[in-house]
Amino acid sequence: MGLAAATVKKGEGRSLKAGGPWLYDNEIESVMGDFEDGDIVLVRDFDGYPLGRGFINRHSRIRIRMLTRDIDQEIDDAFLYRRVKAAWEYRKQVVDTGSCRVIYGEADFLPGLVIDKFSDVLVVESLALGIDRLKKRIVDLVKQVLAEDGIFIRGVYERSDARDRKREGMENVKGFIGAPFDTKVEITENDIRYLVDVKEGQKTGFFLDQKYNRLSIRKVCPKARVLDCFTHTGSFALNAAYAGASYVLGVDASEVGIAQAKENAALNGLDGATEFLCEDVFDLLPRLGSEGQRFDVVILDPPGQKSHPSSLSDCFRPARTGCRRCFRSPQVVSFPYSYLSAFLLFCTFALSCYLIIILLHESVVNFIFSDNKKRAIYHP
Repeated sequence: MGLAAATVKKGEGRSLKAGGPWLYDNEIESVMGDFEDGDIVLVRDFDGYPLGRGFINRHSRIRIRMLTRDIDQEIDDAFLYRRVKAAWEYRKQVVDTGSCRVIYGEADFLPGLVIDKFSDVLVVESLALGIDRLKKRIVDLVKQVLAEDGIFIRGVYERSDARDRKREGMENVKGFIGAPFDTKVEITENDIRYLVDVKEGQKTGFFLDQKYNRLSIRKVCPKARVLDCFTHTGSFALNAAYAGASYVLGVDASEVGIAQAKENAALNGLDGATEFLCEDVFDLLPRLGSEGQRFDVVILDPPGQKSHPSSLSDCFRPARTGCRRCFRSPQVVSFPYSYLSAFLLFCTFALSCYLIIILLHESVVNFIFSDNKKRAIYHP
């Protein structure tokens, strides 16, 4: 039996035709043939022009996620191997592959799939129904491609527990793919050692995309008093201490994150140079200001749910006064958000706190994305 075929409405699919990876529900005229959600379908323009193949899901506004622009291309192991091989060869060119994002969804033409490598462990996140059916085959191919370079994987853990799955009509999944193993993995990044908990850590366990942001703050941290807000497992704070900061305070609302931050500090012999508090950042900032605490370097990197512009607006309002008091001539604010509008909102907030300081000092706002997160130019 042949594949079902989706037809794009006349005048629609502009993003797709310009190179984008998605086709939305309101852009499709019809789907002819039998199919189930998650199946691969052919995609054609209104006049029959072939646009490629992708997998379909009626539960999602993103109705079709494209896998190839060749409508005759079979989605078999040979095809998937080429995708994985190309992704790995790119990583070898641009990043330290000891720990890195091996597969990054649409940017690697494997939509909805993330695979992070932490030393000899893989962590998988599947966010789309069609790719969910292929994930175990792709994981095996990743292991095969790495083995060709003499890299052997001892375990794979799945962290498909993001809210996005519910929008795709899928249940969350969390657990081992294959034999169980110790889920605390030691990695080294920029000469600093971390214990990554791939089971209980945020997202896949560690934010690999911040690698060069963490390295870049070292230039301004020697002899400085540093405040690391939303420290998670202490990565920015440890880089500040490693660079010779006089005092580093890391703050996060997660007890698990703070416990791991302290463990990471001890692992690097930096526990005497750092202090970690488990508190809500926006409650703490005004109190630090009223206590007369002052900081030279301030790092702000909230978690995803707080980085949406609507959430930020509510959070920044009560913290503004405290920030004016406790940010002493800050040299750098690291704010590598996914949302450009959130970044601009933060700039407005920063200006309202210390406009004169920014004018008089060479303040730097970090907005750097690591090559761990390969970017597709048309991917939102």
